Amino acid sequence: MSISSVARSLSSSHSLILALFLLLAAGCAGSGLATVPEKGENADENQRYARRVAPFPVQGAVGEAYDMPFLGGFNVPRPQIVDIDEDGAQDLFLQEESGQVMFFENTAVPGAPADFAWRTSNYRDLAVGEWFRFVDLDGDGLMDLLAEQPYSYLRYYHNTGAAGTPQFELVKDTLRTVGGEPLFSDRQNIPNVADVDCDGKPDLFVGRLDGTVTRYEATGEVSPEDVPQFRLVTEEFAGIEIVGQVSQPGGGPGAPEDQPTGPPQKGNDPLEDAPLEDTPLGGGSMRHGANTMAFADADGDGDEDLLWGDYFEPGLLLLENRGGCETLNFSSDPVPFPRGNPLTTTGYNAPAVGDLTGDGLKDLLIGVIGGAYNPDRTAAKNLYFYERTSEGGNYDLRVRQYLPMIDVGSESVPALADLDDDGDQDLLVGSKIGTAEGSAAGPMLRYENTGGPADPRFRLADTLALAPEAYDRAPALVDLDDDGDRDLVVGTWNAHLRYHENTGTPGDSQFTEKGTVLADLKRGSHPAPAFADLDGDGDLDLVLGETAGALTFYRNTGTPSNPQFQSANDVLDGVTVDRRSAPVFHDVDGDGDQDLIVGTEGAGFVFFRNEGTAQDPQFVRAEDDAGPLALGGAAPAMAAPAFADIDGDGDADLFTGTARGGLMFFEDRR
Repeated sequence: MSISSVARSLSSSHSLILALFLLLAAGCAGSGLATVPEKGENADENQRYARRVAPFPVQGAVGEAYDMPFLGGFNVPRPQIVDIDEDGAQDLFLQEESGQVMFFENTAVPGAPADFAWRTSNYRDLAVGEWFRFVDLDGDGLMDLLAEQPYSYLRYYHNTGAAGTPQFELVKDTLRTVGGEPLFSDRQNIPNVADVDCDGKPDLFVGRLDGTVTRYEATGEVSPEDVPQFRLVTEEFAGIEIVGQVSQPGGGPGAPEDQPTGPPQKGNDPLEDAPLEDTPLGGGSMRHGANTMAFADADGDGDEDLLWGDYFEPGLLLLENRGGCETLNFSSDPVPFPRGNPLTTTGYNAPAVGDLTGDGLKDLLIGVIGGAYNPDRTAAKNLYFYERTSEGGNYDLRVRQYLPMIDVGSESVPALADLDDDGDQDLLVGSKIGTAEGSAAGPMLRYENTGGPADPRFRLADTLALAPEAYDRAPALVDLDDDGDRDLVVGTWNAHLRYHENTGTPGDSQFTEKGTVLADLKRGSHPAPAFADLDGDGDLDLVLGETAGALTFYRNTGTPSNPQFQSANDVLDGVTVDRRSAPVFHDVDGDGDQDLIVGTEGAGFVFFRNEGTAQDPQFVRAEDDAGPLALGGAAPAMAAPAFADIDGDGDADLFTGTARGGLMFFEDRR
């Protein structure tokens, strides 16, 4: 089972116990906004829609800037800090999806605080499996790359470039011992490399699901395939056996998480940065789990200590090296880290070490993958930044989302409309996570457009108070009672549509649930609503997507002010996608009728061109599925599209929700 698939299972607490069983069965009983132009992977000039991560300003509730508002969200961030271009400034790599790594270039001058610019979500198209590590493995001064070779072996990319211009060549063999045995690492565990004995040879450390650590050391020799060879040093490095205590709810670590200290930081949204109270799950037994590690001189004594994150550990553990390079001694008991200000999250914390403030001290960046302690609670804030404030090892928590962006936790769904009658488009974002789960990430958020029709500027204005027991909220904004303002229709997980009438005014939208179920799915769950007049009779009809990918048409047999939706099969007969259909109607080809665009779980967007008329639509699937919405591999999982001319240039740009809980934005370049 992969790290990403475990996280998807855990994104709803209803699946937590099942995910725990599957994981055990697998092997165990604020940065600044760069002003340089974006250079993403979506660079094909023939593509109509171009991805933009920071196309216009977006702010949190107190005016803090979101540096990368449309990055798409994080669920399982696994960071590494490394100066890949050797310009003296530490760059950032981060894995969120299986098989690919994001790259953020540090555009600051050496000695200044990091100023990251997103460059790509798939660095050099390197296939990295479930984890990656940049490290100089052959001693030539250039960063090579280790990654998972499915399943659970160690893939080696040799850097054949020069200083500042890396080029990675896949070596056609996994790393092996001098005896020819392939090295193995459970794919849920993220190994690391460090020269702990200071002999100039890299040591490879692999955490095991039983809580032990295996150590290998490079021999300095290479195989006939030009692969560095390793010898096994020990399968029980330093006698380490990390065991997590899983207790009854309320019986485990219960101290509130420390609040960020120091001046306000970008990304520190007071609506979302509430303390976390740990509520461990389980039956009071000891558990081992998936793990990750980093080596750093955490206490300032000149030798490498070990930082350990584990699926069943809500914090980060420090194993101090009390012996130095020549006489390694990690025999002391693990202690929560940082000392005096320990991390407490939902578990499975992935540490990375590097100087992000330009003061010469190595700071701590922690990706919260989410483990045994209800990962819903950290789904929207999961990239913690601790600034190192002294050589001796003092660390202060600054922010919980180092790269601030729009992020509602999981499976976001956007809807846009003018909610304050000022002539521009405002934004609602729904989420999978429900408020009943005790997460601050789940409510539906409203971002007000404080700019203008051609100069969008968004600011978080409100958290909508909707039914607390609902989750998997898929919003649609539509005037259902013909009174001139937009009402809110929300699909929820249980196959119902909830109707929220706008009881305010066009300039002051106020949504009140009417208790009316507009329509029920005949099968499946997770209804995703879309409205359009598909029969030319002057009122709005309804189409629902659902879990299995089918699309159901409901004809409006009532009136524009009193809709009555009746299921019919004549319009969308045979129109379906693989899974989790999220439909929207938009005239993509400019022929005056509504085309159908459907977001999917894993296939991006599917485009159905209307080859009929506005009164008698005939939806035909594009031969290449996406048609003009082909995004060159940039379309996210759980795509949920919405269109709006956000920049006033006469064409509709594309917003989409993602499985990761953020939003992505694609500009129509016509």
